[in-house]
Amino acid sequence: MEYAFFEGKFVPIEEAKINIKTNSFHYGTAIFEGIRAYWNEEHQQLYILFAREHYQRLLRNCKAMFMELPYSVEDLVNITVELLRKNQIKEDVYIRPIVYFKDLKLTPKLIDYTPEIAIYTYNFGRYLDTSKGIRVKVSSWRRNDDNSIPSRWKVAGAYVNSALAKTEALLAGYDEAIMLNQHGFVAEGSGENIFLIREGKAITPSYSEHILEGITRSAVKKLLKNELVVEIEERPVARSELYVADEIFLTGTAAEITPVVEVDNRKIGGGDVGAITKELQDIYFRAVRGMIERYFGWLTPVYEK
Repeated sequence: MEYAFFEGKFVPIEEAKINIKTNSFHYGTAIFEGIRAYWNEEHQQLYILFAREHYQRLLRNCKAMFMELPYSVEDLVNITVELLRKNQIKEDVYIRPIVYFKDLKLTPKLIDYTPEIAIYTYNFGRYLDTSKGIRVKVSSWRRNDDNSIPSRWKVAGAYVNSALAKTEALLAGYDEAIMLNQHGFVAEGSGENIFLIREGKAITPSYSEHILEGITRSAVKKLLKNELVVEIEERPVARSELYVADEIFLTGTAAEITPVVEVDNRKIGGGDVGAITKELQDIYFRAVRGMIERYFGWLTPVYEK
């Protein structure tokens, strides 16, 4: 039987249902996270990646949305571990916590409502092609402005913006979209942060460019600096810089580290996965499965040994 954590208790997934009148369903005011857990067959262990960091961000975003939950970061990590154990998961899995106003009133506001949290698991697999790389299109849809709907928050309603861009790209025959901000500079993908490699240096838009404060982005910066000794520059990135980059890759919990081999019908580098991206992927994918001891701090083991 598959379980979810729903409004304070573990229930069969079929019972984890909200009322059609639920306020956040109508106004997109839910806050969510995406968390991956990786199975290591040799260790016979399931490792949750950045569990604490994800729940820290969730609670920060909830606070900004006037959602006060009766749980600490450690509470939520422990609930997630228990959920994975109850579901007896021994394979890679995606975890979706979502906080929403459960009230049945139809008024678009953020106060005088009651927040609840649900957590469930999903067999996600690969979100994008991390081996051969993907083709992307610069979208005609601009990234949300921070003074409109902040992209640094993972708020459900904001992802209409992502859905429009992603759909435009797919209908045009591409795999993903790259979005510009309201000033015309590169922001991020529809659900990923972006890095460019030029002349051995990594370039990525800063948080001031209206992007998600990515957890994988932060981890990749550490790997670039500590493992590959690559200089990192955070600054505004012009659209034209994409076309002349030596390498491009996207980062995110779902996307992991996804190489970009073509932008707007222009090959990036030689049109295949670049050397720095390959090396970065190798380190990252070993680290998330508990194969590099110095990165054990990233992981929360699920099963007791």
